[in-house]
Amino acid sequence: MHVTVDPEKCCSSGLCALTVPGVFGLDEEECVVMVLLPEPPAALHERVRVAARRCPTGTIEVRG
Repeated sequence: MHVTVDPEKCCSSGLCALTVPGVFGLDEEECVVMVLLPEPPAALHERVRVAARRCPTGTIEVRG
């Protein structure tokens, strides 16, 4: 799995960082999502997919 985000689409809801804090975080200066772990371990894959589905702007892209 590989995770990317489009910071231009981010509305700073923070749902992703709350769902998988080891994979997503919020840039405090820009107030947008950032990927902390672009290739998360298999144990986190389902939670990452949930975070992507919950994202109100669809900024999270999951491949693999």
